[in-house]
Amino acid sequence: MSTKTDAEWKVVLTPEQFRVLRQKGTEPAGTGEYNKFNKKGVYHCAGCDAKLYVSDTKFDSGCGWPAFFDSIPGALVRHEDNSHGMQRIEICCAKCGGHLGHVFKGEKFDTPTDERHCVNSISLKFKE
Repeated sequence: MSTKTDAEWKVVLTPEQFRVLRQKGTEPAGTGEYNKFNKKGVYHCAGCDAKLYVSDTKFDSGCGWPAFFDSIPGALVRHEDNSHGMQRIEICCAKCGGHLGHVFKGEKFDTPTDERHCVNSISLKFKE
């Protein structure tokens, strides 16, 4: 996990990246750069550049955020999140602890895992 202080993160992240990655914020639905993005490549953590997702696991869920059905093995950590009056599973970068979004199960999407990783675009950096 990251050993950077908030002050150090504020130097390397934009204010919006800091709000989402370090303060567990959420970007507005439908506004993210990667929501309707379909190039082939790898999605990295915008905070520490760790590889998180390959484009072959991305799908259009219609939720307003990039959706993936699986991550690169070992790339994420999951935490129970009981905020906002609901039970969810938060997903974070295993390398720096940056907040990525949440994972939802059992929504019956036609994917191999029956999971939807709902990820903030601002938490990601795409590389072809």
